[in-house]
Amino acid sequence: MAAPDMLVVSAVEAAYGPIRAIRGVSLRVAPSSVVTLLGSNGAGKTTLLKTISGIMDPLRGAITFCGQEIAGLDPARIVQNGLCHVPEGREVFPLLTVHENLLMGAYTRSDRDAVARDLERAYGYFPILAERRDQDAGLLSGGQQQMLAIARALLSSPKMILMDEPSLGLSPKLTREIFDIIIRINRESGTSILLVEQNAHMALHTADYGYVLENGRVVLEDSCARLREKDDIREFYLGLKQQGVRGDRRWKKKKTWR
Repeated sequence: MAAPDMLVVSAVEAAYGPIRAIRGVSLRVAPSSVVTLLGSNGAGKTTLLKTISGIMDPLRGAITFCGQEIAGLDPARIVQNGLCHVPEGREVFPLLTVHENLLMGAYTRSDRDAVARDLERAYGYFPILAERRDQDAGLLSGGQQQMLAIARALLSSPKMILMDEPSLGLSPKLTREIFDIIIRINRESGTSILLVEQNAHMALHTADYGYVLENGRVVLEDSCARLREKDDIREFYLGLKQQGVRGDRRWKKKKTWR
């Protein structure tokens, strides 16, 4: 029998004042899986992650994590339960060292020996952070700060990580490096990941399952293998456009205007 879903979001709604940003969203994340959220800017992806992690309270709906209702809980309690959020824009502590930033990720923990082991594991994933452990985080490059934000999340000993735009502002090379680490974390530790990512190609080749949000609603869901073959996804998210040639189905890159 299949294990129960780790995260279940049921008919959740959230708003900024009078503006309804999330409109009855439901989704599931299975243990040890990677699930991605696709959607244009303003679709509600970041709002949904904030609502799951407790930064925002839902107006209605239910959110259960490992069988426990977490909607409306304090974010620190949610982290203690094993659900950690890597926010858009990294949000490292610029005046603290790399090492101090990592220790901030473990602020809800008291198991010092396990924290020490997780520190070494994080440095193993990101050797550049080990080299710069005594450097202020504000002096790191954008890619190094993204590595630090992910490593800091690992120090909370998460069962699941919410990742919001991990490739934002990064070069293609650094994006590939970050996604290689995301895949390793998932495969080596079984940590589930709910991923919001602007690079739909990377997201759909990393995740197992995907949801598409439009105007705060889920309008499409499927395995990522099947989503990659859907016409709308290929055109609007992968930049591919159907071109018929004598009845044959072929695809070409959409033209971009400078």
